[in-house]
Amino acid sequence: MSNTTGINDGAARILIETRALTKIYDGTSGSPPAVNALNLKIPAGEFTAIMGPSGSGKSTLLYLIAGLAEPTAGEVLIDGVSISSLSDTARARMRNTRIGFVFQRFNLLGFLSARDNIEAPRLMGWKQRGSPRAIDDLLVAVGLEKKRLRKVSELSSGEQQRVAIARALINDPDILLADEPTGNLDSRNAEAVLDLLLKLKDELGLTIVMVTHNLDVALRADRIIQMKDGSVERELMTNELDSSSEWAQRPAGHIRP
Repeated sequence: MSNTTGINDGAARILIETRALTKIYDGTSGSPPAVNALNLKIPAGEFTAIMGPSGSGKSTLLYLIAGLAEPTAGEVLIDGVSISSLSDTARARMRNTRIGFVFQRFNLLGFLSARDNIEAPRLMGWKQRGSPRAIDDLLVAVGLEKKRLRKVSELSSGEQQRVAIARALINDPDILLADEPTGNLDSRNAEAVLDLLLKLKDELGLTIVMVTHNLDVALRADRIIQMKDGSVERELMTNELDSSSEWAQRPAGHIRP
């Protein structure tokens, strides 16, 4: 299959694009790439789910898009601007104002309150847009306004993930990247977090790229991209599925080639 993706490329402006994007962690000649010359286009406002077996390059791709990892070759473009062409300062500014990242293990400070965790990016001096989103508004958006002063260590896993999502939105980004945001949650909390992401996408106009192993979760995205060996194996728009589809008939859980 071609390693170029981007269904309905002309339907909206392309917000995220990768061109021959490659990442090799081991510098030894002949080492297999984690991401292999991958070409990808994600329109503004799309919710894209990335699936694939462990080691297929899903999380590496997400970190490359976020500018949290350096590509071995190729480039990532945000709104047509190559991240690699920016100075370190400009790249940090772009990352901190346009991209929110939700980590699989939350990466919260357990001794701080929910409110202080959300504010932590500001306290650490991250650059902001002219009018960053109000913390109390974010607490309301994620349904934690009544627990804003509770220590994160006292919150449930689902509530901690909501704090992590709110923190990712503190500087009013237009891109939200999420690495297995429901992977450590039970089915009830996973459903609640997914509902929250979909609500925020509609209310804030977010473009979401989410890594997940769970097919039920992925089927609620606009598009599913399945990776294998660092490349795109196949993809589909979920609104084109019907009950006879191979994807629709698969059981919930891990998706396999």
